Order: sequence, then structure tokens, then C-alpha cells
Amino acid sequence: QVQVVESGGGLVEAGGSLKLSCTASGLTSTDYVLGWFRQAPGKEREEVSCINWANTITHYNYYVKGRFSVVRGNAKNTLFLQMNNLTPEDTAIYYCAAKSHWGDDWCAPVGMDYWGKGIQVTISS
Repeated sequence: QVQVVESGGGLVEAGGSLKLSCTASGLTSTDYVLGWFRQAPGKEREEVSCINWANTITHYNYYVKGRFSVVRGNAKNTLFLQMNNLTPEDTAIYYCAAKSHWGDDWCAPVGMDYWGKGIQVTISS
């Protein structure tokens, strides 16, 4: 049974930073993908950033590129999202997700197999 758990959300002022953490336990494949997604009120869930099992391929949403960094932990089932220079537009529920095998939609909400419950990130202006 795969379980995905996020932590680290909260409230910060614009221009500040936050670091999110995720642990995905129970993954047994050797070509999985881990990623971060977010959903703002009234909007569809969108990808933030994803990384493959070998740490060789990453993807960033256009609006976070250069401000956010996705990093795998020493334990390969852990994932971090360092978010810098945050803006009110980054306010959303952030989800960690896992895809069992590399393939189509590898960094799209529709392609992910397992989801965490999500954590709130709020940026004040």
C-alpha cells in the first residue's frame, strides 16, 4: 500500500520562503516519478514540479521556474520543494503525488497514481 504524506505548509509574507516535505512509502518500482501539484480556489489542479527516480529529469511549471526547486532526499522516497520569492498567486493547497512507472503524463495530475491529502500554503501581500 502506497502512502503519500506532505508537511511544511503555512502562512508567509510575500517575498518569503517555505520548504515542503513529502514521504512516499510503499513504492516498489524502479522507475517511479514524484511530484508536487497545487490547486488554488476556483482553479484546476496544476503541476508545480516533478522529478524522475534517477534524479536526471525535472520539470517545472513556467510560473515557478527560477523560484522553486525540487530535490530528492537521501532516502529516494522523500521529496522536498524549496519555494522562494513567494507571491500571493502561489497561495494554494499543495499536493505531493507519485506515479508508479515513467510514461505518458509523467508530470500531469491525470497521470499520477497516488496522492497525499494536501497542505495549505498561504502567501499574504
